[in-house]
Amino acid sequence: MTAPERVRKIIHIDMDAFFASVEQRDNPVFRGKPLAVGYGRARGVVAAASYEARAFGVHSAMPSVTAQRKCPELIFTPPRFDVYRAVSLQIRNIFARHTPLIEPLSLDEAYLDLTDFLQDGETATQAAETIRAAIFAETGLTASAGVSYNKFLAKMASDQRKPNGLFVITPKQGPAFVAALPVRKFHGVGPATADRMKKLGIETGEDLRARDPKFLTRHFGKAGAFYAAIARGEDHRPVKPNRERKSIGAESTFLQDIFTPEAMREKIAPIVTKVFSACERLRMFGRTVTVKVKYSDFQQLTRAHTESAPVGSCDDLSRRALDLLRPLFPSAKGVRLLGVTVSGFEGTRAEDDQLGFSFRRD
Repeated sequence: MTAPERVRKIIHIDMDAFFASVEQRDNPVFRGKPLAVGYGRARGVVAAASYEARAFGVHSAMPSVTAQRKCPELIFTPPRFDVYRAVSLQIRNIFARHTPLIEPLSLDEAYLDLTDFLQDGETATQAAETIRAAIFAETGLTASAGVSYNKFLAKMASDQRKPNGLFVITPKQGPAFVAALPVRKFHGVGPATADRMKKLGIETGEDLRARDPKFLTRHFGKAGAFYAAIARGEDHRPVKPNRERKSIGAESTFLQDIFTPEAMREKIAPIVTKVFSACERLRMFGRTVTVKVKYSDFQQLTRAHTESAPVGSCDDLSRRALDLLRPLFPSAKGVRLLGVTVSGFEGTRAEDDQLGFSFRRD
């Protein structure tokens, strides 16, 4: 007789408005006021918004002009990524006191597996409260936590009581919780997929669970099996302490649209340098180079090419990127953003590292 599968103890920690909260912590003038991390210029983009700003509808990735229109009193402050990384490491060290199984998703969130690392008599909920208290005591910042028996539900749980809250979903509660949830709110189901599901009559977890897994695979490919599982509250993915990096990239939004090949070469050069510097730092050199172009009307396209040898130098990366971009210039409608990404790594795993952000000014 097969032994029943052991119930895992997974915690998802999500820092509350992380970048903005760090700025409010470090500058008393910002406290209690609507704050955006980013650049309040014509081509600026909000990187993070305080909860006071969110009350006006301001959110990350929103154009700065739109954010300013929604909240005339909005304060902009430039990002300080060196500070955010330092605080993130401080928080990671708190996690490490409780478990070695830590899977960072970004600077401000991570999965923790405490299944084999709880103290005698301690529950995962108690451990989550201890971690949240330590984060506040040592950084002055608040965190929200979700506790459940798998990664999907722990992630969904951490969204339920933000900011500064904790929510638990037990194995008995999981299927019912998912059934009542709109698929649009599922982690892993983006807006485009949610729209496709709606056209198929799938709007809730219950609708999703009612569909045959073969039907979902036919319409959503390999992701169909994942959707079928999470619709039943199932997710067997392990917490991976060293997630394999799939790509290294950076992009830049320009204050003024560019049209000519000359302007393109000028703008792409620092992006290429930034990406290759990260490749060298992480000792990861991929064979595939992808360029991203966003036009003035926000239409977006990508072009990619894979060669037999990995990128070997900054000049090599520049050549490959320019080969992909050259047919797109001159551009009649103007380009507002360019990006470069290297992927196709072989046999190398990298530490979690955040490279570049798309809301920068140029």
